[in-house]
Amino acid sequence: MDKELLLKSHFHFIGIGGIGMSAIAMGLLKKGYSVSGSDLVKNNETNKLEQLGAIIFHSQIKQNIEFVTTEFNNKLINFVVTSAIKPENEEFSYCRKKNLTIKHRSEILAMLMQTYTALAVAGSHGKTSTSTFLSTLLELCTHNSSSITGGIIPIYNSNCHLENTKFLVAEVDESDGTISKYKSEIGIINNIDFDHCDHFSNLSEVISSFKDFAANSKKLLFNFDCETTRNNFCSDNKWSNNTVNKVAYAIIPTETNQSYTIGEYYENGNFISTLKIPIPGLHNLSNITAAIAASRMIGVDFIEIKKNIKYLKLPKKRFEFRGQIDERNLYDDYAHHPNEIKETIKLGRLFIKQKPNNKSNKNRLIAIFQPHRYSRVKQFAHEFSEELSKADVIYVTSIFGAGEAKDDKINAKIITDLIYKKNKNVSYIKSYQEITANFYELTKKGDLILNMGAGDCHNFWSILNEKNNFSN
Repeated sequence: MDKELLLKSHFHFIGIGGIGMSAIAMGLLKKGYSVSGSDLVKNNETNKLEQLGAIIFHSQIKQNIEFVTTEFNNKLINFVVTSAIKPENEEFSYCRKKNLTIKHRSEILAMLMQTYTALAVAGSHGKTSTSTFLSTLLELCTHNSSSITGGIIPIYNSNCHLENTKFLVAEVDESDGTISKYKSEIGIINNIDFDHCDHFSNLSEVISSFKDFAANSKKLLFNFDCETTRNNFCSDNKWSNNTVNKVAYAIIPTETNQSYTIGEYYENGNFISTLKIPIPGLHNLSNITAAIAASRMIGVDFIEIKKNIKYLKLPKKRFEFRGQIDERNLYDDYAHHPNEIKETIKLGRLFIKQKPNNKSNKNRLIAIFQPHRYSRVKQFAHEFSEELSKADVIYVTSIFGAGEAKDDKINAKIITDLIYKKNKNVSYIKSYQEITANFYELTKKGDLILNMGAGDCHNFWSILNEKNNFSN
């Protein structure tokens, strides 16, 4: 980085506490830039940023912008937003009114990626997990890698580890079309699904956005098992968990259980070795295959990969065991799209099926789902009901709007009514406080409870433990 540029630049993030925004802000701080930001919520990320020297405002008012422009008037100030920041936001509105320099978060991440050999992880599902697995392997195998992701990577206990390294693993987001701004040495596409209906009208638009990303990647690595990627992209670098034909990298599973997956690893159709992977779930096996493939593409020795694969862990909020309350096991998962719910419930079934001393009907799979965005519920209500109905008991809470304007015609009861046609054991429960208050009536000893969603539902464990009548 140009030291003179560092001295002359300041970045103010509107909505700095989000998992993606905070990672970029942290990266800038580590690079020597001065940083400020605002967020209405205090969390671990804002606390870490303050410890690193960022100025954090817990309001979003024009006085914050006035303070920043006065305090850093000797610097070029960039005001950073995401597509989630609405025009009526007071800080954003004031910046536009004063014709201040406004950048989208994607522009700042793209700028940081330019100084590294970047491996960009994209796809509709599994980006954070794949980024975590790839970051872990590169850290342990090369000791020369950095990461900026949308989740907490266990090996760093952070969503950002930015040092003066050769490689950078960057999780890139397709939700608002800005994925076309990223240039990378290796572009990875896990899969493509229709989602983010607030921005895209159909699957073709989503595919087009990924094609822009692929065009900006020197080498493209994609999932051959995903029909959409298989039919729309061309590359010598493909991976599969179903076949060794026509793919450069494959892991064919031979044993799966709740603790690990064993598979046979192939390159270009040739058997290389058997791998024992300490992560359950076939969807996770796909993400791990992608991470191994990308590592091999930049020259990492397979022996090193095999040696370090035992250290792989899932990121936070991905089938994360939170604890046990009176013989009820609670897991958190970020699943908020029907296909993600499908895989999470399948993994939950694997845990119940292989539980010691499991007697018929003793252990139930309880799904608690917080729908995320009105637009997603409107588009996928039937698909949500199809997948959620596969749990034994389902509780659906109010929609987490994620900044979307409330739609009076769309509510969570639409999903529960559709589930009821397939599975009568479903209820709409307005809030997590209500679930907590009736926890013992809603659950039984032996239950595996899956708490799913991308909103504030992950506070559930904390809410439960604040109640004096609960004990581990």
